[in-house]
Amino acid sequence: MKTVRRAFMGALAFGISATVASAQEVTLRCQHFLSPMASVPAMFMEPWARKVEEESDGRIKVELYPAMQLGGAPPALYDQIRDGVIDCGWALPSYTPGRFPATEVWELPFMTSMSAEETSRAVWAYSEEYVAPQMQDIKLMATHVHGPGIIHTKGTAVETLDDLQGLKLRGPSRQANALLESLGAEPVGMPVPAFPEALSKGVVDGGVIPYEIVPPLKVHELADHHTQIGGDRALYNTFFVWGMNLDTYNSLPDDLKAVIDANSGADVSAWAGKAMDDGDDTGEQVVRDAGNTVVTLSDADLARLQEIGAAQRAAWVEEVSSRGLDGQAMVDRATSLIDGGS
Repeated sequence: MKTVRRAFMGALAFGISATVASAQEVTLRCQHFLSPMASVPAMFMEPWARKVEEESDGRIKVELYPAMQLGGAPPALYDQIRDGVIDCGWALPSYTPGRFPATEVWELPFMTSMSAEETSRAVWAYSEEYVAPQMQDIKLMATHVHGPGIIHTKGTAVETLDDLQGLKLRGPSRQANALLESLGAEPVGMPVPAFPEALSKGVVDGGVIPYEIVPPLKVHELADHHTQIGGDRALYNTFFVWGMNLDTYNSLPDDLKAVIDANSGADVSAWAGKAMDDGDDTGEQVVRDAGNTVVTLSDADLARLQEIGAAQRAAWVEEVSSRGLDGQAMVDRATSLIDGGS
């Protein structure tokens, strides 16, 4: 009887421990809208996922779903994270204009440096103050930007600002579109995955994207002219969020929350930015190897652009201030962080 009882208690103990272990195993389903070969998925998301798995001793499994494989369109990604349709994902606030005004400061002309890595570290510090209060319904793991935006056109050379007149150009955000309109172009807003088809069908004459996204979208096979801006600040930028569903995060045991926390924050944001920088180097080389024309605007045109950009920043401050936000404080804080402030 004692042997039977010991066997029964052992089996019971095993069953309880197995149940506890299985309750602590978590699968995170994370979605984004790009090819897995794009720079951020390949050089940030994939290694981030493996790092989380390793540091959790395999108790967290991360599944990455590229190209919206779990359904929906890119503008829905933030809500998918918030609503638990996915456990984590990569979202662009600019795809839902006006919803997260604090993020727009980084999308204004000439606000960001030429290094996405350095700027993204500043973006995280700013986000803790200004963005997190607007995104309390998700767990922010990283916020970052890309490198300098480039003007890519098909069949039309853009060698001066005057060449932009009347061109239909894809833009990623409200602020980028406002800038293009100020330059005499006709902005056409669309998520970046739609750009190649729009360019191939003549819906647009070109668009603004960083070099890093050129190879996965094969833009170098469609566009034949690429215009760099020059200077030490980017023409425009785009704000990205790497976030987790709040209920998913809160349901984790404390030690697994600690793993996610250790893989969130300034260093992780800079890591995502560096993936963009490295992708830019590759993308520019692909463009040049294709024999496409690459030009840099003159200093005179850059000075004109900077004047237009300054006016747009002032208009943005006035606009958001009329909505009860301290636009000037946000611009000043972002500028200070880029200039090396803490």
